[in-house]
Amino acid sequence: MSTFVSLGWSEIFAHHFEPYRQEGFSAGRITLEQKNLYMVATEPHGEIPAVVTGKLLHEALSREDLPVVGDWVVVRIADTEEPQATIHAVLPRVSKLSRQAPGKACEEQTIAANIDIAFLLMGLDGNYNLRRMERHLLQTRKNNVRPVVLLTKADVRSDVDACVCEVTAVAAGAPVHAISTLTGAGLSALSSYLQPGTTIALLGSSGVGKSTLLNHLFGNEAMRTQTVRSDDSSRGRHTTSHRQLFLLPSGAALIDTPGMRELQLWGDEEGLLDTFPEIEALSRGCRFADCQHRDEPDCAVQAALQTGELTPGRLENYQKMQRELQRLAAKTDRLEEQALKRKSKEIPKAAKALKKRPGK
Repeated sequence: MSTFVSLGWSEIFAHHFEPYRQEGFSAGRITLEQKNLYMVATEPHGEIPAVVTGKLLHEALSREDLPVVGDWVVVRIADTEEPQATIHAVLPRVSKLSRQAPGKACEEQTIAANIDIAFLLMGLDGNYNLRRMERHLLQTRKNNVRPVVLLTKADVRSDVDACVCEVTAVAAGAPVHAISTLTGAGLSALSSYLQPGTTIALLGSSGVGKSTLLNHLFGNEAMRTQTVRSDDSSRGRHTTSHRQLFLLPSGAALIDTPGMRELQLWGDEEGLLDTFPEIEALSRGCRFADCQHRDEPDCAVQAALQTGELTPGRLENYQKMQRELQRLAAKTDRLEEQALKRKSKEIPKAAKALKKRPGK
């Protein structure tokens, strides 16, 4: 099997790359991104450094048009003693993991691209938080990525089976595995996901054991790890400071990502249906089609709360994320409207300036 196939190259990417191939370009996959410098896996040169061309930078409408780890890109490889590449285009993505970028600006931040499976790691220590996991499940499914929940540090508590049941109840069909890299418990179950040509991303907070798991799967210390301090509320310290793709001995590609303290949602409400299917099903039994599931009469969702069929925390998180996505939609609509107004004003100005040019 070629390195490209192991890295996830498929007929879809080959189809989009064909026009560039005819022009003499090469293809590659981004394996590392650090500021303006990239590493790209190519054939037959392997991993080589690369930079984005000025033309691509100029034509990019936003940061989303530029490469991220996992992207398949169009490159020109310089015929030098130590090969280097220039990135001319990004091939269309089949999936991605993204969030709302930190800060006040309302824009999308892509974490990684062309992902098949996301290992969503949550520690069975102080990191254990069902509501945070629901956010990760929502954002993963919304981006066409299959979620698999890994409950790490299964050696630190005795009620592991109860935790697995609790997480399974909110995972809406996603597989849930309890693992321990210290004792080896549960790790054999991961082999079914680590197939050649499959790309897997590791997601979770700092200190949940992403880099430790990567080292175990890779067979050596691919990433430096740090011990979580007992006085740090199991929050951990950042070990991974950048996103990087590794090709595992199994033939699967694994992307390690920095820990995220928070996950600001990006997208619309569509993913809520897959993440909270029981709430969506219950809502069809409400008297009013636009029921907010608060104090309306004959609300099937509130009735389920009374019987214990639905927990208050899960409904509160559903409503919280629903409001968050609605605010995001309103804000993006407002920004788009403002951009259109600016553009409509700029066109007459440009036409007027053109008329004033000498000889016109």
